[in-house]
Amino acid sequence: MAMKSPPPAPRSSLLRVEPTPKGLLLVGVALAVAWVALKLLPVVFVLVVAMFLVGTLGPAVEWLERKRWKRGWAIGVVFGSVLLFTLALMALTVPSLIEQVSSLVEKEAAVRGQAADWLGKSKITAQLGDAIRNVHYDELVKSSAATALEYSSRAAETMAYVASAVFLALYIMIDRDRLRGGMFALVPRTHHIELSRILLNLETIVGGYIRGQALTCAFMMVFTFVLLVACGVRNALAIALFAGIADVFPYIGVFLSVGPALAAAAARGPVIVTVVFVAMMAYEELESRYLVPKVYGNTLRLPSSVVLFSLLVGGTLMGIPGALIALPVAAGIRMLVEELRVALPGEDVDDSAVRAEDARDEAEYERRVDGVPAKKAAAIAVEIAEERIDAEKTEKSAESEKTKRDEDHAT
Repeated sequence: MAMKSPPPAPRSSLLRVEPTPKGLLLVGVALAVAWVALKLLPVVFVLVVAMFLVGTLGPAVEWLERKRWKRGWAIGVVFGSVLLFTLALMALTVPSLIEQVSSLVEKEAAVRGQAADWLGKSKITAQLGDAIRNVHYDELVKSSAATALEYSSRAAETMAYVASAVFLALYIMIDRDRLRGGMFALVPRTHHIELSRILLNLETIVGGYIRGQALTCAFMMVFTFVLLVACGVRNALAIALFAGIADVFPYIGVFLSVGPALAAAAARGPVIVTVVFVAMMAYEELESRYLVPKVYGNTLRLPSSVVLFSLLVGGTLMGIPGALIALPVAAGIRMLVEELRVALPGEDVDDSAVRAEDARDEAEYERRVDGVPAKKAAAIAVEIAEERIDAEKTEKSAESEKTKRDEDHAT
């Protein structure tokens, strides 16, 4: 009679982790890199701001170079013009701004009382009016005095970082060819065309974003100033400047800019408040639906959900600076996915034609840089990449015009 084999021993449900020396070393290196990156965060911030300035002012320098200006003179003219414009703007606005802010502070109690009386006329807003009337500043003044020195030192530190970023951007633009040659020397030549396209697209994204922000903020400031002056609201310049700065932030900028304008208009009565509110909301609608697409064009190409999520992530990680750079960073990540031909899990795109063009560009590049130093090879790679990008833009423009003609014909 055959003996029954004993039942198998139950498997242990515990997960055994046996770290290897190589694994421990990698974890240690990763922690060290993270610690160094945290310590060097201000340096990273300076570098990012400098690259933003290079991307913004670079096209102006290249335009002057195409007009047969020497690069040194072109850089000097562009940076000098920006400096003179900034100083002139400060000279025209800062004295009046200080005067108007002081006037606002002096008349704050009267304006707050008028706003509270106006809100108190309705049962719905009466509680809010009482809260505004009973605001006390004693504790706020005490806490502000305790931290005034800390904030002033942070402001001075920030200004030093900004000045460092400006000088770093100047040096990067002056030594562009040498720095670019050094970067390309560290990258295998089979990836030089790819690297050139990435750098050119990053310059387009950053430069277009900064120039677009400057234009939309200036439009908002001018519109708010003209509106408040026409409505007889005092201290229009200070409020308009704040509205222009607040317009930097998509979606939430409207609440930051409209609030102070309505508070200042409250002294003129409910009719002026209604006019200011309707006019500013109409302008916000015009800006979001017409000005922003015209100014930015296809620079960012981000859905609204991605824009909002990027702002939340950037603001949570780095505060206001993080929110400011969140959109170009998100657009840069999207561009990298496209340029590196990363196949996303939910996509099934036939890019064989694009990859064939990539192969032709790389073959032409290899033929032209045989025996050429890295500095000159970098210039050739950028030239080939620029020609390819211009050809793609022309092709897309022709396709969009054809689509528009077909739609018009169908209508």
